[in-house]
Amino acid sequence: MIKRNAENSLKKLAVGFPIVLITGPRQSGKTTLAQHCFAEKPYVTLEDPDTRDYALHDPRSFLAQFPEGAILDEVQRCPDLFSYLQGIVDRDGRMGLFILTGSQQFEGISQSLAGRVGMVHLLPLAQDELLAAGDLPTTLDEFLYKGAYPPIYTRPVEAFQWYANYVSTYLERDVRQLIYVQDLALFQRFLRVCAHHVGQLVNLTQIANDCGISQKTVEAWLSVLEASYLVVRLQPWYRNFNKRLVKTPKLYFYDTGLVCWLLGIREVEQVKFHAMR
Repeated sequence: MIKRNAENSLKKLAVGFPIVLITGPRQSGKTTLAQHCFAEKPYVTLEDPDTRDYALHDPRSFLAQFPEGAILDEVQRCPDLFSYLQGIVDRDGRMGLFILTGSQQFEGISQSLAGRVGMVHLLPLAQDELLAAGDLPTTLDEFLYKGAYPPIYTRPVEAFQWYANYVSTYLERDVRQLIYVQDLALFQRFLRVCAHHVGQLVNLTQIANDCGISQKTVEAWLSVLEASYLVVRLQPWYRNFNKRLVKTPKLYFYDTGLVCWLLGIREVEQVKFHAMR
């Protein structure tokens, strides 16, 4: 396991909050970190269909299985658990009882568990984490090509193969959970178009024209990418705060390796001469 900078923050939050939530993109290392820091707690994944069905249909009995708390993985699959967790931690009073992980940004958790949950956002690996592990690529081109998702560095797999599987899994699982998309192939085209707009001002009209969809759909789909921690609309900085609110943001992906794959880059050597470089 590559040591994460968030480890100390996570442990501190578990001392001050009864529930700790680790959010971030799929495969950023949330589960690994949770199990490493809280090895004594039972681990349950809500990706498992039988487990998820039990949690959805009888959340009270499901949670009663864990009087000493647990790690609940991919908790966004069962958002109704939040209300039941509130009652449990209020009665119990212990800190760090439940550790939750999720691959989406949560809107309802701040209401259901206000004051009871500490949050850690775990993004792909930072350069200093890779450096400390002895895995930092030797050239900038290689780093841009590989990106920073942990499996690229901990498994014997080619980056382009891993990202192909990642995008396929994302489309089949996460996109279908967040929004109704009839044509997943069109959504993947939208992903590729967004990759070509990296570092540029967000132009909904241009993206819509490039994809053959409406501006309203572009806005909805961008929100899906943001909720999944794949992209961020970076607001400009001005001393005048009002200007920040009205100026157009720029579009960025959190991970350069994913951008490279979406741009059709399949070898490190292609990075140097690509038009987006």
